[in-house]
Amino acid sequence: MNEFANKTAVITGGASGIGLAMGELFAAQGMKIVLADVEAGALDAAVARLREQGAECLGVVTDVSKADAVQALAERARTQFGAVHILCNNAGVFTGGLLWEESLADYHWLLDVNIWGVVHGIRSFVPMMIGQDCDCHIVNTASMAAVTAMPYSGIYHMSKHAVLALSESLYHELAFHAPKVKVSVLCPESVDTGIAAAERNRPAHYRGDGDIVESGARALVMDSLAQSVATGIHPRVMAQRVLEAIREERFYILSQDGWREAAHTRLDDIRAGRNPTFAPPVA
Repeated sequence: MNEFANKTAVITGGASGIGLAMGELFAAQGMKIVLADVEAGALDAAVARLREQGAECLGVVTDVSKADAVQALAERARTQFGAVHILCNNAGVFTGGLLWEESLADYHWLLDVNIWGVVHGIRSFVPMMIGQDCDCHIVNTASMAAVTAMPYSGIYHMSKHAVLALSESLYHELAFHAPKVKVSVLCPESVDTGIAAAERNRPAHYRGDGDIVESGARALVMDSLAQSVATGIHPRVMAQRVLEAIREERFYILSQDGWREAAHTRLDDIRAGRNPTFAPPVA
């Protein structure tokens, strides 16, 4: 896709971070923007920001873990703008700790948002895009965690591995059945976003007495994540990578830093059939 003017992009997790950066960059290309987010106040502020920049923008409060909410988002976008040409399944959350200490609610929260949010996006938007019979593009946000596996964040790694595998299968299926709809998977490294504070949007049904196990492992990974994102690259760098990948019809959007080297080490382990190497990314 090379022509963006007057086309429509839908972005989940669009009120901040990478989602908002993509919204701003797409709007600068002349696109109409639909931002979806579970955080209503931040969403209102993001929509106002894009409108001040001259964009035609709609905000839809959306819990991507709910199939009916994502379906309602798709219908609202189509009603408002007539078609959807770019979908960014970008919403994501994080928590960490030892896998045997984390609660079932921890598992359900990350898998429901990080995996099911993408599933719901695919099921609601792909049929619409196929029916439009025009060039479209889906961008699923995974992570460099999708091609590595580090301790104390196993649920997050599992969820992002699933997003990558799902996206790869979707790529092949669309190539066979609907070649006008392209797919990319975004695998960011450390980016200056609010993901370290994702607990602020954790719904009540993913909480409970004794739900969160406060441990040294959990504190270690949460503190490390907070420091990492605080010094991470600006989200607009990710947005620019996404725009370039859409133009080039390129599937993998990967980092070039120490996370890439960590991924190479993991691949070497698999190729050699050896036990996993602990090779954390080095800046």
